[in-house]
Amino acid sequence: MNKRMLWSRILAVIGMVALLIGALDPLEGALVILPASAVIALSTFLARSRFRRFAYWGFGLTAIGVGWMSIISALGGFGGETGRSMWWALTLLPYPVGWILCLIAGVRMLIEWNRSRGAKSVPDRD
Repeated sequence: MNKRMLWSRILAVIGMVALLIGALDPLEGALVILPASAVIALSTFLARSRFRRFAYWGFGLTAIGVGWMSIISALGGFGGETGRSMWWALTLLPYPVGWILCLIAGVRMLIEWNRSRGAKSVPDRD
């Protein structure tokens, strides 16, 4: 295995673990989730995986969602006495959608790698 593929696997595992740790608290975990989604996008790029677009879209949506969540949080949130209805929470949907896309891209990339590795390691019995 060349170094590029090895680093892509290591980065994918690190990124997925960080995504799961950051999901424990989505507001403060955004500081972990955003770089983790970037790491997964980088790992799919390095591996030249066919799931790169999932990772790229996931990173983009996560970045938009985290940015918007930070702005809304700085403005006092929504509901209560802020004057913004609870329906404003729907504008935060890019954040979890991006998180899910990055997780799917990382898992699918590792599954793809394991299948290709397993196919190469089994000798022919002809």
